[in-house]
Amino acid sequence: MMPAKSYKSPLYEMVMTTPTDFWNDSCSIEELTYAIEHGAVGATSNPVIVGNVLKKEMPLWRDRIIEIVEANPTATEDNITWQVTEEVAIKAAELLQPIFERENGKKGRLSLQTNPKFYRNKDLLCTQAMHFNSLAPNIQVKIPATQAGIAAIEEVTYQGININATVSFTVPQALAVGAAVQRGLERREADGMEADNIYPVCTLMVGRIDDWLRVVAEKQGIITDPGYLNWAGVAIMKRAYQIYQERGYRTRLLSAAYRCHMHWSEFIGGDVVCTIPHEWQVRFNASDIEVRPRMDNPVDSVIVDELSNKFADFRRAFEPDGLTDAEFDTFPPTERTLRQFLQGYDDLVHMIRDFMVLNPD
Repeated sequence: MMPAKSYKSPLYEMVMTTPTDFWNDSCSIEELTYAIEHGAVGATSNPVIVGNVLKKEMPLWRDRIIEIVEANPTATEDNITWQVTEEVAIKAAELLQPIFERENGKKGRLSLQTNPKFYRNKDLLCTQAMHFNSLAPNIQVKIPATQAGIAAIEEVTYQGININATVSFTVPQALAVGAAVQRGLERREADGMEADNIYPVCTLMVGRIDDWLRVVAEKQGIITDPGYLNWAGVAIMKRAYQIYQERGYRTRLLSAAYRCHMHWSEFIGGDVVCTIPHEWQVRFNASDIEVRPRMDNPVDSVIVDELSNKFADFRRAFEPDGLTDAEFDTFPPTERTLRQFLQGYDDLVHMIRDFMVLNPD
């Protein structure tokens, strides 16, 4: 009998033996380098991530930020912030370029998030998406799965842009994204334009729905098995995946917002992406969790029924018709996440402001 093949890490084993990919949940060069060594084929960013990268890797960026400020004496804080954000993203995209070329564009992309302040405005989202798409060949544009964002996703897909839907937590949002992409692709093909090089993804922030149900349980005094709350996002991801497979959507689902190992281990074997923070990558790679397909294993119906019976917001997130497009913006996890991204953007602008109005030395 031949000995079992030995892999250098569980994450590397996963990408070598299953259809499941993983991305680095940051555009930090140090963290992305580690991730690529362990099989990562993409990376992502948002205002909070960019701020953390600058804090962590400021020696790499301090002189360049000063150069940008001095070269643009009439630029606003927002102008400088976006130029810095774009350069941070481009640097990470360069690191992924060999993967992009090896995989003929299917993998090796860096997701760059649109301004969170634009979440209500389709036109502003589309305009910024077009600009981002011009920065590097392997940029993937993050657009929120808000009501305006869904409309923007259809339009920019028609324009040939690869999207990553974000601020998304529910089966209805995932289905709206998948359908919007299909409409954009159909319009593009009807006008005789090539569509084979479009590889969209739809994020489900599985840990954030778990977080919200814990808040609801505390506020409303709901008693349930505390372990069940770790399964809410998993159940939503698996149901969305099942429907995606049935409908044949081009879009791939992507799990984000990690809180426990099930936000990775339960999705192994699916044709999905896991975008994993560096700290969780290190923990997973040091773990004894068996790398085996689990995506098609259903969540225990007892858990799903308990969550459905006790949490209205889980029902809204789990049922395909639980939310209308008009309700996406006011779904509590959407509101909470938009507030965090907006605060993260403000904090990033404040960081840049110090270079503009103070001596950074």
